[in-house]
Amino acid sequence: MGETSRSPRRVAVLIEASNAYARGLLAGIHAHLREHEPWTVFLPEHGRGKPPLEALARWHGDGIIARIETPAIARTVADLRATQGVHVVDVSAARLVPGVPYVETDDAAIATVAAEHFFERDFRQVAFLGDSRFQWSDNRRDAFTTAAAARGMVADVFRHGRGYDDDPAVEAWLTGLPKPVGVFCCYDIRGRQALDACRRVGIAVPDEAAILGVDDDELLCGLASPPLSSVIPDAAGAGRLSAALLERLMRGEALDCEERLLPPVGISTRQSTDVLAIDDELVVAAVRHVRDQASRGLR
Repeated sequence: MGETSRSPRRVAVLIEASNAYARGLLAGIHAHLREHEPWTVFLPEHGRGKPPLEALARWHGDGIIARIETPAIARTVADLRATQGVHVVDVSAARLVPGVPYVETDDAAIATVAAEHFFERDFRQVAFLGDSRFQWSDNRRDAFTTAAAARGMVADVFRHGRGYDDDPAVEAWLTGLPKPVGVFCCYDIRGRQALDACRRVGIAVPDEAAILGVDDDELLCGLASPPLSSVIPDAAGAGRLSAALLERLMRGEALDCEERLLPPVGISTRQSTDVLAIDDELVVAAVRHVRDQASRGLR
């Protein structure tokens, strides 16, 4: 009799599909599977940080790739690892489960690219708008302020909360910043919030405030007004690498738990940062008029 083929590995992928970065991770995992032996994939539908933990607790398998961003997810994954010997690769910067390999985009490199983007446009005043729920946001904040200072730019940081509930505080903060200012937002959702706040309080984008996000969500950025510039992380590369690491773990290889960080691909420059920083109000008004009227037969 011929050799019986081994059953496919059973892998749980705890990554939501609600944002561009997460979808990039999933695309990278999918790319790995197309080129290697197939898995039976458990992919529960859920929002960010809220997978169906009861279903996961009843699941039995060989490996997990997860964004472990909350203590509840960490406890469930750690329990499966301890009781069933499930192999785990983390694709979050939170590092809530020690002793497992993790793959992340390089937050310091992302922040440095952002600072350089503003420096090339002659900004001397910059600012950071983050989200205190996420460690990667804090990482980008710290690296951005350091990179800005190294280039002679003065950096301000928003420190008053998170999410849409803080719109009045964001508006007040943006209004009080010296102009012109380059505002680096920790991800595109925060960038959209900054654009909305600028519109409500009458801050001209990009002439008075240039807004830059992260993730390059084409729909989110393209539907923004004006379209949002964004740093492009290598999400697909992170997904592909995480799948390759899990494959090796499930084959019995011993892997170190050092961080594996992927640099960004570049920046998609759209209208929200398509400007040179100018502090002369008359010149700013003239540039704005030319840009706004260029497609209307301006002479």
